[in-house]
Formats: sequence, C-alpha cells, structure tokens
Amino acid sequence: MDTPKTIENYRGEVAHIGKSVLIKGELSGSEDLYLDGEVEGSIELGGHSLTVGPNGRIRAHINSRDVVVHGRVEGNIRGSGHVELKKTAVVMGDVATPRIIVEDGACLKGSIDVQRDVTKLETPRREIGMASAPEHSSVAGSSSSSSSSKG
Repeated sequence: MDTPKTIENYRGEVAHIGKSVLIKGELSGSEDLYLDGEVEGSIELGGHSLTVGPNGRIRAHINSRDVVVHGRVEGNIRGSGHVELKKTAVVMGDVATPRIIVEDGACLKGSIDVQRDVTKLETPRREIGMASAPEHSSVAGSSSSSSSSKG
C-alpha cells in the first residue's frame, strides 16, 4: 500500500490525485487534497489540507492550512496551520507557518519563517537564514554598540 497512514487521519471527503497524473497550471480547491502525482504551477487550498504523497513531485508554490510532505516540493510553502516534513520529504524552498514539524531524515533547503499569524506574512524570499534574522540583528546590534564604545 503506497498511501501513508496520514491520509487515514482525514475526516470527511479527500480529493486524491494519483501518481500517474501531471497537472500544469493553477490547482485550487475547497476540500482536503492528497497529491501523489506531479504539479507544476501553483496550489491554493486556503483553509484546507494538502498531503504530498511519497510519489508526489511538486514544482509549485503552495498555500494551504496544513501541509504534510512525504515527497518532493520545489517552491515556497505557506501553511496557516502547520507544516510537517516527513522523513522522506525533500523541500527546496522557503516555509512560512506558525508551527512546523521536521522529522529526522527530511531534507530542507530554504528558510523557515515561524510566525504567529502567517496570513500577514509577505511572500517568502529565497534568502537562506531569514528566519533567524531578528535574533542575529539583536546580536549584531550588541556587537556594533560595543564596537562604537571602543572607538
């Protein structure tokens, strides 16, 4: 059985896109989605959940309530609820969400922006290390103030 156990956690209707399906363009919906195929473009699910199955290959920006990744995503992920990267996940893009779970073995190349209200976030940028910028700026501020007092 190729379907991960997480699909069993869904309540009600779940749309399912199989591993032989390729979608190019904008994918949107008003129900939870289990995606095991390929998507190139954008995925907009708003207040619903997206699960990228183990065969899923996504080259798109994702905007959804909850996002669970077992497969591969090339693009930014915005989850207003939470984002979960399973051990088989490969994500190349920025993640913006109030809660994130990264299992041991998951691969992420991009930044993580953890905010209380992800709806107010701008589109994530492709710069590495932006999630820690506020911490670094306060440290840099301390360093620069000590430098200025020396000179």
